[in-house]
Amino acid sequence: MRKTAFLFLIMSSFLCAQKISTETSECLDCHIAVTPGIVSDWKSSLHSNSSLKLAINRGELERRISITDINGIIPTEVAVGCYECHSLNTDSHKDAFDHFGYTINVVVSPNDCSTCHPVETNEYGNSKKAYAHDILKKNPVYSMLVKTITSPKDFDEGEIYYHGSNEMSSGESCFACHGTVVDVEGMKTIKTDLGEIDVPNLTNWPNQGVGRINPDGSFGACTSCHPRHSFSIETARKPYTCAQCHLEPDVPAYNVYKESKHGNIFSSKHMDMNFSNVPWNMSKDITAPTCATCHNSLLVDNDENIIAERTHDFGSRLWVRIFGLIYSHPQPKSPRTYEIKNSDGLPLPTNFVNVQATEFLIDKTEQSARKEKMFNVCRSCHGSNWTEKQLKKIDEVNSMADQMVFTATKMMQQAWEKGIADPSNPFDENIEFYWQHQWLFYANSIRYATAMMGPDYAGFKNGWFQASHNLQKMKNLLNAKK
Repeated sequence: MRKTAFLFLIMSSFLCAQKISTETSECLDCHIAVTPGIVSDWKSSLHSNSSLKLAINRGELERRISITDINGIIPTEVAVGCYECHSLNTDSHKDAFDHFGYTINVVVSPNDCSTCHPVETNEYGNSKKAYAHDILKKNPVYSMLVKTITSPKDFDEGEIYYHGSNEMSSGESCFACHGTVVDVEGMKTIKTDLGEIDVPNLTNWPNQGVGRINPDGSFGACTSCHPRHSFSIETARKPYTCAQCHLEPDVPAYNVYKESKHGNIFSSKHMDMNFSNVPWNMSKDITAPTCATCHNSLLVDNDENIIAERTHDFGSRLWVRIFGLIYSHPQPKSPRTYEIKNSDGLPLPTNFVNVQATEFLIDKTEQSARKEKMFNVCRSCHGSNWTEKQLKKIDEVNSMADQMVFTATKMMQQAWEKGIADPSNPFDENIEFYWQHQWLFYANSIRYATAMMGPDYAGFKNGWFQASHNLQKMKNLLNAKK
């Protein structure tokens, strides 16, 4: 093993443009044999071939770190390696432990990443993604849905019985994307090629959910989009990354994208596009947008005029929220959406008859400002008339999809009033499942298909056809139990 590690370090002197710190060299000395895949990923990363000094000396638009002063943070002339990231802020980490003479953390958190990327971390920390775990956990309506769906069940004497919430089933479904609470329950001994070593015993791990709560108390996981240990911007910019969570039937963004003209061009031409350049040139680097193009990347034209500023708040260019809830509505002002109170006293942005909790939602001025941001992105490739009509169409179709949900909700309310279903849990009976399908699957599909121009998802793939048929099913259930 030592010979292998030695050969690796010799090769590194030729392949790595930056000097490696003594501490990171010791990490690599073992991990090239123990976890060679991790080392290989790091070797392919910009971290291994850059230093803070090089990073901060890039041009303003090309810069990928957002600190302005690098003195005293980490060594400025060495590669950003294992020790440089895993040794940060150990006093605040419950998962800090002694590892062969070095105090390191198992989980590198957004708070650690903020050492070099404070602007990006702050933007992400104020986004709904960062609060995704709490949005499910602290909202009793969502929490009831999660528990109802993911609870193991029994059948006895004609009834289905729920066992209650199950951390494993919810952690591998809803909270796999929304994030788990990663805590430390003491230490445990594991066997390795170097013998037995003691490591922190992490709960709800592994997890890379966007709202993961880390052992240092920070929210989020940068690795949701920038996978360990390459932290590739190229990977984060490709639609496959978003497809980890944004899939049909409930959030069909990736499916709609694949069948859209944008997705068709990407599939045909992605090998000729440049996904690594910063800033991203809309005519030289790519010939069709991906999720990152529209939602968060720094975009410029041929004269390096900024089309859209970089942001890690993925909702900051969106004026309307189109998925996950009963009706479309303006984006919430705060990422802590569980603090919303509608006219029925529920933590939802609308009530069941689509009256909006306006004090918790962005106003028309902010909606217009965000729509203008997206207009500028679309105008990079499309004419003004095309873009104006497309954005207008999105708003009009959202209203029509909401009407289909409203019709289903009227039936649902009638079922509750007549005792056909029990409103104490609106997610566990047959007609309630039909109602959920109407907004969680079919209305969402119609909205996404229109916003992203994937027409069949508005028609026959969880779209208007299914929404119309679903109303008939609900009517039949109501009539059968009169």
